[in-house]
Amino acid sequence: MKKKTRRVAKKQLKKIPKKAYLFWLAPAFLIFLFFYFYILRDLPSPQKLARYEGIPQSTQILDRHGKLLFNIFTEEDRTLVKFEEVPLYLRQATVAIEDKDFYKHGGINPFGGIIRALKEIVLHHRLQGGSTITQQLVKSALLTPERTLRRKFKEMLLAFWAEMIYSKDEILAMYLNQVPYGGTAWGISSAAKKYFGKEVKNLNLAEAALLAGLPAAPTRYSPFGAHPELAIDRQHEVLRRMVEDGYISESDKRQATSDKLEFTPQKEDIRAPHFVMYVKDQLVEKYGEEKVEKGGLKVTTSLDLTIQEFSQEIVASEVAALKNYQVSNGAVLVTRPPTGEILAMVGSADYFASPSGNVNVTLARRQPGSAIKPINYAAGLERKIITPASLFLDIPTCFSVPGQPLYCPRNYDNQFHGAVQMRFALGNSYNIPAVKMLSLNGLTTMIATASAMGITTFQDPSRYGLSLTLGGGEVKMTDLAVAFGVFANTGIKKELVSILKVEDRDGKVLEQFKDANFQKDWENLPAPSSLLIDGPRVLSQEAAFLISHILLDNNARTAAFGSSSSLVIPNKAVSVKTGTTDDKRDNWTIGFTPNFLVATWVGNNDNSPMNPYLTSGITGAAPIWHKVMAKILADQEDLWPKQPQAIIGAEVCSLSGLRPPFPEAEDKGCPTRFEYFIQGTVPQESEHLTASIPTDKTTGDLADDQTPAENIEVKEHQIVTDVLGTKYCLDCPHDQQKPLIIRP
Repeated sequence: MKKKTRRVAKKQLKKIPKKAYLFWLAPAFLIFLFFYFYILRDLPSPQKLARYEGIPQSTQILDRHGKLLFNIFTEEDRTLVKFEEVPLYLRQATVAIEDKDFYKHGGINPFGGIIRALKEIVLHHRLQGGSTITQQLVKSALLTPERTLRRKFKEMLLAFWAEMIYSKDEILAMYLNQVPYGGTAWGISSAAKKYFGKEVKNLNLAEAALLAGLPAAPTRYSPFGAHPELAIDRQHEVLRRMVEDGYISESDKRQATSDKLEFTPQKEDIRAPHFVMYVKDQLVEKYGEEKVEKGGLKVTTSLDLTIQEFSQEIVASEVAALKNYQVSNGAVLVTRPPTGEILAMVGSADYFASPSGNVNVTLARRQPGSAIKPINYAAGLERKIITPASLFLDIPTCFSVPGQPLYCPRNYDNQFHGAVQMRFALGNSYNIPAVKMLSLNGLTTMIATASAMGITTFQDPSRYGLSLTLGGGEVKMTDLAVAFGVFANTGIKKELVSILKVEDRDGKVLEQFKDANFQKDWENLPAPSSLLIDGPRVLSQEAAFLISHILLDNNARTAAFGSSSSLVIPNKAVSVKTGTTDDKRDNWTIGFTPNFLVATWVGNNDNSPMNPYLTSGITGAAPIWHKVMAKILADQEDLWPKQPQAIIGAEVCSLSGLRPPFPEAEDKGCPTRFEYFIQGTVPQESEHLTASIPTDKTTGDLADDQTPAENIEVKEHQIVTDVLGTKYCLDCPHDQQKPLIIRP
């Protein structure tokens, strides 16, 4: 039976035309050719792993005028270390964080690695790669950093091949000697010396865990990088994984976490270090660690080294002068709003100071204090629910929020200022009117406006309260620069720019910044009327103009700051706002013209409070701001904000902000002042202050629901009404201890 079946099968095969064989062989041959030329033809041999080949070239970071800021990877620092000299817990830490199943798989781990990565990302929101240690080794030593499917195929083939040639311990040894640990440190030996000044064999568990976490992203996780706090977060993650895998106990982890890390001071020749690390982060994100460290890139940045070095000197000298006021650090950021270019970035008073000088405060989350108020008022102007003449009552006020204690804000001077128009409420930075403005806008509206303008740290409105307008939410200085740049740009948002051009080792331009308002030098900068700013419009021209005009109005802030404070740049129109947190931990000044913006901060990295003296808004950060801004504007034309066509001027009563009773007469019926308005929002109601009002004859105050009927009498009083509809008696004997309760 079986013989018959075979005979039948042979007869059937003979019946298949030869063309059919060709039909199947041709595609198979083409697939083979494709696989050979696409994958195999230039596949390097894993035998090269033991003798790394390559001619690295340094990447140059330059300022906008071609002045050298830093050479990345000036020379390769690599010292081989024997496998047995590497502490066991360092090997275990590396396996735990990089490749849990290293000693189980054959070079690639399609299930364990990828599934584990997906689980970490989905369940724990932690970024986790799926490559094995062997794959990472061949990728680092034998392949280019390009992120393509072709390179991934090569990586997997070479990993499988390498596992056939070398033992697991040999592969791990080559990995530890081969991979980058940041900067010029290639291999664990040079990394131990670079970061801790030690031989590998002398590293403790805490140090080993930190180093084991670096290869995944040496620039991002470097304790000397733009975000040194991420190095500690990564170290904790390594220790957690070691506990999970049974390498160490929970008590070992707690001990290592509490051990103080003593880093070796950096000795690199670097200018504008915080900015350089900020730029390097961006380069690595776009081009990969390998190309940035050894690819010979030439990077022209937006930085002006002259402005940078002057700003560094001012921050260092001013912070030193504030030592007796419990101030140990300061920061400055200088930008060009029309283009978003960063001209200077001083992240701390001394980058090389221990232990946290390399923390870049311009990127850190800090509370902005009153510096956030203009965004709140801008939202109200945008919605046309207020004007610069709108009346706010700066009187004792408590806000009732269900489930929370009464919120009773106070002004920084512990005084109340009665009836205040919006221009003066913002100019003098009074707190109670700002909270009332937020109660009108609502948290959702303010957060939406702030987010649209560039504040990335405000997320869920339920996390905040009315104190948000007084600085109750953390922001980054870089975000504030973008947001205030919206005011300078007549409502258009421009993201910050730090890189103008990137060229490869052969001079090929990989990217180049182009903007109609770009200018290499600061001579003959364009006036606001000729600026052609492109980008998303996130605020109307009218609202941006009104906020800018109020912030440059020295008369509007004189009551709080005096007429000749540090906020005044003589003969220059500069919009400026200060901010100090209630707990005295952060002190800000940020100001701008149509062409330049300067943001400054002083405080302490450990968030400890400063001396209460630094609460007036014109001490601390303001003198730094004044000196930097005055230097930049010294040779610049005095530029005012561009007035939109829909902005008109009108006379209003100085007290109420309403229309004068006799606007056409010489005697208008009230003292007046000039104000700007968005067309259609000029007050139509005339001022009439005198009214017959029920009064509590025992106190002289206005009667309310709690006043006994027998105590009520009707009297003539001068009455104004604020934006919330609250009536206020101007000539009553006010009880300063009796707060008004508002339920937003």
